[in-house]
Amino acid sequence: MDALTALVDFFAVPLQFAFVQRALLVAVVAGVVCAVLSCWMTLMGWSLMGDAVSHAVLPGVVLSAMFGLPFALGALVFGAGSVALIGAVNRTSRVKEDAVIGVVFTAMFALGLVLISRVPSQTDLGHILFGNVLGVTDTDIVQILALAALVLTVVWYKHRDLTLYAFDRVHAHAIGLNPRRLETLLLGLLAVTVVVALQAVGIILVVAMVIIPGATAYLLTDRFERMLAIATAVAVTAAVLGVFTSFHLNISTGGSIVLAQAGAFTLAYLFSPRHGLLGRRRTRRRTRTRNPAHT
Repeated sequence: MDALTALVDFFAVPLQFAFVQRALLVAVVAGVVCAVLSCWMTLMGWSLMGDAVSHAVLPGVVLSAMFGLPFALGALVFGAGSVALIGAVNRTSRVKEDAVIGVVFTAMFALGLVLISRVPSQTDLGHILFGNVLGVTDTDIVQILALAALVLTVVWYKHRDLTLYAFDRVHAHAIGLNPRRLETLLLGLLAVTVVVALQAVGIILVVAMVIIPGATAYLLTDRFERMLAIATAVAVTAAVLGVFTSFHLNISTGGSIVLAQAGAFTLAYLFSPRHGLLGRRRTRRRTRTRNPAHT
């Protein structure tokens, strides 16, 4: 009974505080949006692009704070601008795309750090780097919900085209789809998703939220629809555990959420029946037992 009471208190006590309720809402919404998009990021091998966009929005956030504008506005401008810059440099030079991504996102991030050190602001811009989900305001929540709804609506409307593009770009082009437009759309959604997750985990950790849930689900299933469901479940569970754990232990909320996601990935990596490390070893042992002539 004591264990059950402790478990109930673990979840019930923090919910007595309004700031925890707001933090939980934001963390769950950001987790869902990031998880959905992370499935496409994983399939397409775009983890570095996610890192680039998440770091490139920093100057926009700082300038928004400087002029008293919503963080989302500056972040979207610089996120979309960095994607366009990466594409332009890649098309007009012999430098490979991964190198271009590295140059652009490090330059943008460095610019953001310089602006933080020089621009006076009443806002603690360190919260943008590391997240401040326990300090979100009602205005922040409205902004996050609106952007999340936008991303999920577009994904729902275009998910078949985006999925076909992720699996087979040649076939997508053959049936009349425009791969470049789909790529631009996906990158735009990525920029908006980064903005949604900023308040939850900050710029430093946001790339984890757009990669880990999809990578975890990829180890657990071979069907894309199930991958979406598993990634979402992982993200929501990690958000809940991260918020409550950070409250009780007085530790970073963003860090707690990402560590919970990393824990889920580790379990999938080790114990996934088909694609986990231990699962593959069991399969090899069974094969050797049944076919000793091939050992």
